[in-house]
Amino acid sequence: MPQLSNRLQRLAPSATLAMSQKSSEMKAQGIDVINMSVGEPDFNTPDHIKQAAKLAIDENYSRYSPVPGYPDLRQAIARKLERENQLHYLPAEILVSNGAKQSVCNTVMALVNPGDEVIIPAPYWVSYPQMALLAGGQPVFVEATFDQNFKMTPEQLEAAITPKTRLIILCSPSNPTGSVYNKEELRALANIILKHDDLFVLADEIYEHINYVGHHESIAQFPGMKERTIIVNGVSKAYAMTGWRIGYIAAPEWIVKGCNKLQGQYTSGPCSVSQKAAEFAYTQSQECVEQMRQAFERRRNLIVELARQIPGLEVNVPEGAFYLFPKCSSFYGSVAPSGATIANSTDLAMYLLQEAHVATVGGDAFGDPDCFRMSYATSDDNIREAMRRIGVALAKLKK
Repeated sequence: MPQLSNRLQRLAPSATLAMSQKSSEMKAQGIDVINMSVGEPDFNTPDHIKQAAKLAIDENYSRYSPVPGYPDLRQAIARKLERENQLHYLPAEILVSNGAKQSVCNTVMALVNPGDEVIIPAPYWVSYPQMALLAGGQPVFVEATFDQNFKMTPEQLEAAITPKTRLIILCSPSNPTGSVYNKEELRALANIILKHDDLFVLADEIYEHINYVGHHESIAQFPGMKERTIIVNGVSKAYAMTGWRIGYIAAPEWIVKGCNKLQGQYTSGPCSVSQKAAEFAYTQSQECVEQMRQAFERRRNLIVELARQIPGLEVNVPEGAFYLFPKCSSFYGSVAPSGATIANSTDLAMYLLQEAHVATVGGDAFGDPDCFRMSYATSDDNIREAMRRIGVALAKLKK
């Protein structure tokens, strides 16, 4: 019987995309499903950015782009990092890819050898451990629990490091929890990292601008850390450009060259028109970014208020991104009206989809079986109706 490669046999499918697919199938059947499973802004790309793309088409940006991205875009990203993050990078230290997801995977594939360990705080974005496995690495999970606001402590990091540790993946603001590491927390982690040679940090900062507690802090800012850090960012979340597929890394030039070599073999340069749109996004007014951030903050406040009114849910206050990750373990062992038992968060998410017609994602997929994830990147009305439905459905569960 034909079989796929062992490499693919080790990989798990994306739980977020699987749940989104199920909700789409139900919608196609005429069922009114509120989809809170996918992390995608519900805003349209701002008009001035779309105009830049139209102009790029008229100016015939229709040929292959350089593998690392157009020089003008890499220069615009360098200026953004200087202006917003006080970090100095040359365009040669920047590589543009087909979305931040490819930027993460490029980095893992370029740095991790078979048998190397990759430290991943849990909860984590579903693809991090799968990418480590794809590279032949070994994910090492550090449990950052609800009680510690889902943030890894320096003591936990120190205890997880071994001679085999090659990479640490840090996401702030976090998907799936919305937690944000402050400057002092990052400094404490940096102090641990700097004690170990040949240890690098992949700093996933894709939610940088969706921050409700002040200025974004990067772990690359501390002395000695820029040489150890690979910043990953892009236009998807801040500018509502998920489908344009533009992400980047900012890193030491030797790492950028390695990722460039890899990217040159399996995708080449990213979309030409999308790059010109992204360049315009970075160089023009940032008013649209702040307007969307304010809308997300209002929605954050709304969903937290409504979730706290539902008996059995424990809710923290996310400091960034657009996810709520409530603790739901009090419902485990409950019996649904159908007679099915809710054994875990995946069962609960499926129950909410079938009973309440609200798509969420179980925390099992994110490395925290006590919680589940809801994206509030949707309208206020959808949030209100979704939380009403969830409350009604959970009240039907019997111990």
